[in-house]
Amino acid sequence: MSTLVNKQSSKIINAMTVDVEDYFHVSAFEGVIQSKDWNDLPLRVEKNTYKLLELFDTYKVKSTFFTLGWVAERCPQLIKAIVEQGHELASHGYSHQRLGAMTREECFADIALSKKILEDTSGQEVIGYRAPSFSVNDSNTWIFDVLKELGFEYSSSTYPINHDLYGVPDWPRFAYQRKEGILEIPVPTTRKNDENTGIGGGGYFRLYPYWLSKKRIDKFHQQEQQPYNFYFHPWEIDPKQPKVKGATLKSKIRHYINLSAMEGKLERLLQDYHWSTMKDVYLK
Repeated sequence: MSTLVNKQSSKIINAMTVDVEDYFHVSAFEGVIQSKDWNDLPLRVEKNTYKLLELFDTYKVKSTFFTLGWVAERCPQLIKAIVEQGHELASHGYSHQRLGAMTREECFADIALSKKILEDTSGQEVIGYRAPSFSVNDSNTWIFDVLKELGFEYSSSTYPINHDLYGVPDWPRFAYQRKEGILEIPVPTTRKNDENTGIGGGGYFRLYPYWLSKKRIDKFHQQEQQPYNFYFHPWEIDPKQPKVKGATLKSKIRHYINLSAMEGKLERLLQDYHWSTMKDVYLK
């Protein structure tokens, strides 16, 4: 890696984000775990998120926590700890249902409920939203009107790649102001041969060796001169989480691959780049 690339990367402030949900909330398991059963499953998100707060404190990193209202109801002290430690609290909806599975009215109710719970618990205004599984696409652009009506200022709900669960490859790759009055902040990608490749975190970050992820981030900084935003989940640093039965092999591979290596990779990422919240990186 050239010195030039490293210098360019070191000057850019990037956004660290956490999607606060538990292992049983993920879309990959929605076919075998029903929401009515969530209360009967061991809750691990609280412990894992506290661990992340300790990690962020060690490396003096501030993050945006896109948090499910369902989690906030059950872990109010965690929500208070997030804001007391100077992080940004944002909404991930209430029930982690993909937008395509809900009507506009159901989405409004779900997001409104999450916003109320998060604000009542934290005592702070919530202005950011991330759709479960990046499920905003051409069929539900009305979500931006819903967000505006509910008082949100920005969204990070689109991933401009081809993917079997989500993706809007023809949508903008960088933060842009929508006509509805919402700033949309896509998950970052690199572009080659007229195709986008995801580099924003999650399963891609767990799958690839750290040196390759870093190479892609540095390339993004060099080519685009844009802030980079990274996302992951508390369950990704939890290799001892219960194994879900009945899921497809593809879903299991996606979910469980390299969980034991994630924390070490994350520590390197926190040290190699400058980080702040979505609000501070994109709205100031």
